[in-house]
Amino acid sequence: MKTLLITGGNNGIGYFMVKEWLRNGHCVSVLDLHCDNLEQLQNFYPTTLIYFKDDVTDLESVKMAVNETTRQFGSIDYAIHNACLCLFKDFEEHSREDFDRVIDVNLYGAMNITKAVLGTMKNLKRGKVIFTSSGIGVTGYTNLSAYACSKGAIESLAKCLNLEFVDSGITFHIMHPPLTNTKSSTPLPIPKEFKASPERVGKGFIRNIDSKKFIITPSFKDALSIKFSYLFPLSIGRMLVKMTNRAMNR
Repeated sequence: MKTLLITGGNNGIGYFMVKEWLRNGHCVSVLDLHCDNLEQLQNFYPTTLIYFKDDVTDLESVKMAVNETTRQFGSIDYAIHNACLCLFKDFEEHSREDFDRVIDVNLYGAMNITKAVLGTMKNLKRGKVIFTSSGIGVTGYTNLSAYACSKGAIESLAKCLNLEFVDSGITFHIMHPPLTNTKSSTPLPIPKEFKASPERVGKGFIRNIDSKKFIITPSFKDALSIKFSYLFPLSIGRMLVKMTNRAMNR
């Protein structure tokens, strides 16, 4: 039985990752600002699911949740920073405070989770830390500059940590979901039928969580898609913007 600690697990992709991990007979600890769905889920998994109403930007609060998780489950084998903040605004409308809010959750949240679990994982001489990224962090996109910057930053952070902790037994990875029908993607003027199911994506990530690749995707098709994004970032970015504009003008 292994333990997964995840932020942003009350809804969307994170929630279905939690459900699938529990269904496979393992333990889960969730940190989220909202816990209503987790409260209901715990009725079915009273001994293997714990959750904390937690702000990932508060390092001390995160450390307390991690310590309690270790106390109850004995270890943390995987830590996933999946919580995110996404603001849809023109760049000229983005204030410094907007950028700070997004960076606080998406980048500093990832840093806080990492700092909190490192001690446990170093003692075990093993562990896997994963940050949920986005293709937009690679290709760019309109009206999402703060979000895209934060996702690009966590990719660089994961690379640096892999090099810094190369002899620790701990590895750092990026998860790349496709465009998924979640709350954060709702403002995009793209029909739901063009968005992936959060259940399919969540289950796919759990299925591939032990991949040794730096970039983890829910399926081979998604892996090919993100590979093209890395090879031709601006071209793919322009194509995505054009497709969105066409959808808006229908």
